[in-house]
Amino acid sequence: MNYDAKIDAAEGEEAGVDNPLAGSDAEERQSRRRLWIGAGIAAILLIGIYLLLHRPGAGGSADDGTAQAPVVTVIAPGRTTITGRIGATGTLAARRELPVGSVGDGGQVVQVMVEPGQWVKAGQVLAVIDRSVQVQQEASLGAQIQVAQADAALAQANLDRGLKLVSRGFISKADIDRLTATRDAAAARVRVARAQLGEMQARVRRLDILAPAAGLVLERKIEPGQVVTSGSGVLFRLAKDGEMELLAQLSESDLAALTPGIGAIVTPVGAGKSFNGQVWQVSPVIDPQTRQGIARIALAYAPELRPGGFASVDILAGSVVAPLLPESAILSDAKGSYVYVVGKGDKVERRAVKTGTVTDTGIAVISGLAGGERIVQRAGAFLSPGEVVKPRLAQAPKR
Repeated sequence: MNYDAKIDAAEGEEAGVDNPLAGSDAEERQSRRRLWIGAGIAAILLIGIYLLLHRPGAGGSADDGTAQAPVVTVIAPGRTTITGRIGATGTLAARRELPVGSVGDGGQVVQVMVEPGQWVKAGQVLAVIDRSVQVQQEASLGAQIQVAQADAALAQANLDRGLKLVSRGFISKADIDRLTATRDAAAARVRVARAQLGEMQARVRRLDILAPAAGLVLERKIEPGQVVTSGSGVLFRLAKDGEMELLAQLSESDLAALTPGIGAIVTPVGAGKSFNGQVWQVSPVIDPQTRQGIARIALAYAPELRPGGFASVDILAGSVVAPLLPESAILSDAKGSYVYVVGKGDKVERRAVKTGTVTDTGIAVISGLAGGERIVQRAGAFLSPGEVVKPRLAQAPKR
């Protein structure tokens, strides 16, 4: 029994009152006090254990600093042959487009012989124009030739008779000169009549609209019954020999890397396949507004290559042997492009690099790396030079 219990008992006795619960209350208070004391001792012990385990040099190894270093994925790119590709877009067109119109006197269209998409030969008739009036004029000129020939024959006969009589003195030398002039004039009229007939025949032939060269009919703007003249404009459009091309829009830097003869792969929009082509002309002029120029890529005929259509192209602009890094490994700031290299002691080092060809699998590094370094593959922006990391090697990009 403690001191408080004694006081409580004494107060109960002085009051002269019997209190049967006084003993139980005292025991309960004593029990609670013991619990609080035990809890305090346990807390003190736990704090002591924590401080003991976490004091410097205790309960750990010498590699705790390394254990807390960030884990980064690194890549050893090596060196590989990278085929340079320049991507661009452009419009398909006929390599040599031939506009065809009426070059004759014109008239009413009687018949159109071809449709778009058909192949034609050089000189083939594309459309026929009515020539009923010209045919009659041609017949008239043919008759005039006959008249002139008759006059020329008569003049020649008169000259022949005069030559026989001049030696007998029946006609003078002056008469012979007049007969000769008459004969020459008649012969000249024959030639004039023939030339007029030839001119009319040429005019009649020009009434037919002909293909200037073999090729593919791209467009038809003429119908039977239509009246056409030499001022009617373009009536047909042909692609000479069916050859096509892509007019690829390229930047100044890309255009400078091209020369005629470089191969290219063209993929029209909506087509399920690609077509091989070749750069045959590089524009000598740069648009001052867009800072772009045009590379003309020759293509053989294929039904999928429709003039006016849109297409993409990969131009094969040579090759280079260099490390190939994913885009996530290359960073840039005001000083230029750089990568983080994990060097000795797993410390991060900044390395300035110069990038080159961009491919589907990565970016070529043409200077700054040998290929055997461990390069931080991603999350380089969260690192700083000199920081210790835990490198984890990943596979190099697929070639």
